[in-house]
Amino acid sequence: MSDVATTTTEELGKYRTELTGYCYRMLGSAFDAEDAVQDTMVRAWRAIDSFEGRSSLRSWLYRIATNVCLDSLNAGNRRARPMDLTAATPVAQAQLNARPEITWLEPVPDGRVLPSVADPADTAVARETVRLAFVAALQHLPPKQRAVLILREVLAWKASEVAELLGTTVASVNSALQRARATLAENEPAASDPANPLDEEQKELLERYVAAFEGYDMKALTALLHEDATMSMPPYDLWLRGHDDIVGWMLGVGEVCAGSKLVPTVANGSPAFAQYHPDPEGGYSPWALIVLDIREGMVAGMDFFLDTKRWFPLFDMPERLEA
Repeated sequence: MSDVATTTTEELGKYRTELTGYCYRMLGSAFDAEDAVQDTMVRAWRAIDSFEGRSSLRSWLYRIATNVCLDSLNAGNRRARPMDLTAATPVAQAQLNARPEITWLEPVPDGRVLPSVADPADTAVARETVRLAFVAALQHLPPKQRAVLILREVLAWKASEVAELLGTTVASVNSALQRARATLAENEPAASDPANPLDEEQKELLERYVAAFEGYDMKALTALLHEDATMSMPPYDLWLRGHDDIVGWMLGVGEVCAGSKLVPTVANGSPAFAQYHPDPEGGYSPWALIVLDIREGMVAGMDFFLDTKRWFPLFDMPERLEA
């Protein structure tokens, strides 16, 4: 590779993480986001000779990435969480129904989508806007409104910059933003507690959560949960709300989780755990990626992503744990 080509590749690569974060918010999938960024980089590298510098390299890359995402969104369905599809199910009626026709919202490691920034306030905003609940709310927006809202309110672009990127007018951008805000207000997720870094109270909460879960102590676990805490298990459409239904599930069908081990990680700006299930042949095998939502010093949500062959390699989790 020539020095010029190497320099170009390095310059483009500086924007990979922030572009992946943008594409993840647009698409709701870690894998689709990385594919979109790779497509963006290939298109940019091939067209670099035609880049005339009338805008910054960053703006040019965002224009390409936006077009890639819009093409993808126009070709498929929005991504969803179980709570977007049905009401909470009473545990007495709970069944594990897989919905292969649903394109599920996916978790993502923080390091893939959150670039390092010096300002703690910027970091807090970035983490809040990759939360599962926030990205799920974005899925209610038409593709162009979604792009406008992310560029204007998450990435703090000027209306004139967004208009230039989308090839439209400032008035059109402002109108799209107003409509997007109205839709988002109807589907607005509750704010979560800041968790970067974890404070001592949050560390203690997570330590107690691990002890309660690994000990399968339901009294200790429910003491950490909001009264209206939720639990979901994609790719199944079932979700539960409240202490009684969550405990009823975990002491019924979910009792296979007894004896599990949890390994901490982070996902979507939130504390998360790789859950390993006791293996009859010894040791522990992958069972779920658990993403927690912490609000007002308690656990408000537990999302169990069960496709471990997909998630554990993405999060660099070991294939199994020894006894």
